Amino acid sequence: MKWQTRDIVEDHLLYKPFPQNYVIWDLHGEKQALESSQVEDVFQDSGVQPQNPMEMMINDAFEQYRQHDPNVGASQPLNEDEIVNDEPREDHNGFYELLNDGSQTLYEGSKYTKLEFIIKLYHIKVLCGLSDKAMAMILDLLNDAFEKAKFPPSIYEAKKIINKLGLNYKKIDACPKHCMLYLGDDEKSLDACKHCGTSRWKPNKKKKIAAKVLRYFPLKPRLQRLFTCRKTAKDMRWHVLEDNKDGLLRHPRDGEAWKTFDLIHPEFSSDPRNVRLGLATDGFNPARTLSSTYSIWPVFLIPYNLPPWICMNHTSFILSMIIPGKQSPGNNIDVYLKPLVEELRELWSGVDTYDSSLNENFRMRAALIWTISDFPGLGILSGWNIHTGLACPTCNLDAEPCRLRNCNKWCFMGHRRFLSRNHKFRLNRVRFDGSIEERNPPLKLSGSDIFRQVEHINTTFGIGAIQNGTRKRSRQEVTQWNKRSIFFELPYWESNLLRHNLDFMHIEKNVCDNVMYTLLHEKDKSKDNLNARKDLKEMGLRPDLWPDDNGKYHLALFSLTRGTKKLFLKTLKTITVPDGYSSNISRCIDEKLNKISGLKSHDCHIIMEQLLPLAIRNLLPDHVTSVLVEFCSFFRILCGKTLNLPELQLLQDRIVVTLCHLEMLFPPSFFTVMVHLTVHLIEEAKLGGPVHYRYMYPVERELGHLKSFVRNKAQPEGSIAEGYLAEESLTFCSRRSLFNVHFNSNAKIASSSICAP
Repeated sequence: MKWQTRDIVEDHLLYKPFPQNYVIWDLHGEKQALESSQVEDVFQDSGVQPQNPMEMMINDAFEQYRQHDPNVGASQPLNEDEIVNDEPREDHNGFYELLNDGSQTLYEGSKYTKLEFIIKLYHIKVLCGLSDKAMAMILDLLNDAFEKAKFPPSIYEAKKIINKLGLNYKKIDACPKHCMLYLGDDEKSLDACKHCGTSRWKPNKKKKIAAKVLRYFPLKPRLQRLFTCRKTAKDMRWHVLEDNKDGLLRHPRDGEAWKTFDLIHPEFSSDPRNVRLGLATDGFNPARTLSSTYSIWPVFLIPYNLPPWICMNHTSFILSMIIPGKQSPGNNIDVYLKPLVEELRELWSGVDTYDSSLNENFRMRAALIWTISDFPGLGILSGWNIHTGLACPTCNLDAEPCRLRNCNKWCFMGHRRFLSRNHKFRLNRVRFDGSIEERNPPLKLSGSDIFRQVEHINTTFGIGAIQNGTRKRSRQEVTQWNKRSIFFELPYWESNLLRHNLDFMHIEKNVCDNVMYTLLHEKDKSKDNLNARKDLKEMGLRPDLWPDDNGKYHLALFSLTRGTKKLFLKTLKTITVPDGYSSNISRCIDEKLNKISGLKSHDCHIIMEQLLPLAIRNLLPDHVTSVLVEFCSFFRILCGKTLNLPELQLLQDRIVVTLCHLEMLFPPSFFTVMVHLTVHLIEEAKLGGPVHYRYMYPVERELGHLKSFVRNKAQPEGSIAEGYLAEESLTFCSRRSLFNVHFNSNAKIASSSICAP
C-alpha cells in the first residue's frame, strides 16, 4: 500500500467518492465494532481508547475500577487514592497486564493478539476435554515451531492469564466438626473451635494448614457481570418485556409465588432488573467409585430473570460455594450458608451496578425465592424431620402416622381426605382401611405459620453437639423440627409462598421403582412381600391376600406371572427410540432371570411416562391397567413445558382419585412418602410454574460437570474451584462474542459447552 498526501487523497475522494451506506470501512482495514463501543471508555492512567472487542472485554472485566456517571453515559477514570475495592492489589495490577497482552500482536503480521489467541486456545481445551498434559505438549510444540511468537511458556502461565479475567473466591477455614466458620476476628485470633475445642489445623504438619476449608464465591460481582454484556443485560428484563398473552404457565414469573412476591414487595418489583434467585444443592462423590464415601456439597444459584431458553442452561448457573467433605454437612449446612445469607441480606438493600444495555447506573437488588434439592436435602435445608410418620412437609403436623410393624416402616395412606366432601369413596369402608373418612385436606401453612413453629428452637451445630445436656439425643425423643432454618434470617423469607420445592425427578424415580419391582414381584425390592401380607392381616384388611400359617400366599391381581413377565421385559427390551431420546434401557434387562436393574433417574422418567403404558397392555386386568396408565399420564402431563391452570385443577382431582384406586389395589407398604408427595405436586406447579425449573435434572448435570474438573484426587475441592474459575472466564469471553465455536451434536462436547446461550 502506497501512502499519499492529504491533498491527493482529497482529490481521489472527490473523483471517486465512497458508496452510500458505507459506514464501516471494512475494505480499508476497519473492524466491525460491538454495539456497545459507541460508549466512550477512558482507562485509568492508560490514555488508551478501546477500538476492538478484546479491549472492551478487559474494560468490562475490571468494572470495579471505573465509576459511571448516569448523566454523561461514559465511564470516568478514578484516581488511585479514590479506588475503594476489597480485591487485592494484584487484581488491580492485572488490569494493566491484561491490557498489555490484549494490545500485543501474537507475532508480526498476525491478526490475533496474544490474549485473544490464549483465550481461543483454552476454549478449545475446555470444549474438547483436553488434559493439562496435552495442552502443555501443544504449547511446547508451538513455542518450538514459532520462536518469535509470544506464546505462554507453560500451561500454568496460560491459566494465570485466563484467571485474571475471572472473579476470585474466598477460602474460609471451618471447624472439622462443622461447628463454626473462622470469620471476622475469629479468623486471626482462634486456633481451635470455640464450641468443641477441635484444632483448626491439620495435625503433624510443619506449616499451619487448615483441616477444612470452605471455598466461597462472592455473589455480588457475579450478578453485576450479568449486566456488563448488552444482550445478557436485556435478557435480565425479559420477564417484564415479554407479555404472557395466552395465560399458560411457561416460566416461574407466571406462577402465583412470583406474582404474590411482587404484590408484597412493590419496591423490589418496580425495577425488572432486580434479580430473583433459586438455590440448589446436592452432594456427590468426586472419586467416581462407590467404594469411597467422600461427599462434596456445591451450592448453586440460578437467576430466574432470564428467558426460558436460557434460564436453566449450564452457563446460567452460578457456583456460590463448595462445602468440603468428607462427610455430608447434614443439618450443619447452615454453618456454611452463613456467608451467603449475609450477602443476600446486603443485596436486599441493593448494590450500585452499571447496565450496559441502557447505559445507566441502577441499584441492583436480589432475593432468594426458593430452594431446589432432593427430599433428604429438603430436610437438611428446612430443618424438617423426614424420617418420621409426619415426613410430609406440606401436610406438616396435620397427618396421622401409620407404622407397619412387620415391614418396620411408615406408610402414608388416607388420600380420601383430599376428595370432595360428597365423594362416594369417603363412605367406603371395605375397600379401604375399614373406616369412614371425615377429615378435610390439610391446611396450607404460610411462612409465618412455619416460623411460629420454629422461632423458639435453639440449635447448637456440630458433630456431637450437646442436646438437652447430653452428647447424644435420647432415642425416645423425636422432634419434628431439627432446627430453625438460616433462611428465616432473610427479611422476606416468611412471605415466600414456596420456600422448599419437592423434587419431581426423585419422586418419579421412586414411584417408578415401586411400581416396576412390585409388578415383577422382585424378592428384595417388591412392596408386596410376606411382611406386607402380615401387616394386612394385622390391620384386618383384604382377607383374600392374607398368608397362611406356613407363610405362603398367592399372587395379587397386580403381579405379573412368569409368562407375562417375559412378555413385559421383552417389550421393554425391544422398543427402539430416536438417538439421544434415552439411554439404552435394554442393558438393564436380564431376560434369563426375568429381572430389571440399574435404572437411572432418566430411565425411570422415560419408562414411567412413555414405555410402561405400552408394556402392560393386555398383561394385567383392565381395571389395574387403567389405574396405572392414569398414574403414568399424570407424570407426563405435569412434566410439560407449558401448563394450563384450569387443566391443573382437573389433574389434581384425577391424581387424588388415582391414589385412592391404588389404595384399593396395592398393600399399605407400597405407599411410601414419595408416593404420597405426588398429591402435592400440582399445588407447587401452580405456585412455581413448570417443574423443569425446579427439579434436579439440570443440577445433577452440573454436579457431573464439576466432577470432570477433579484432577488431583487428594484435593478435589481445590480442583473444582480452579476449574470453575477458568470456565467462568471463558463464559464471560463468549458472552462478549469474542468467539463463536460451532460443534456437532456429540453428547460429551455438547454437555461441556460453555458458549453463550
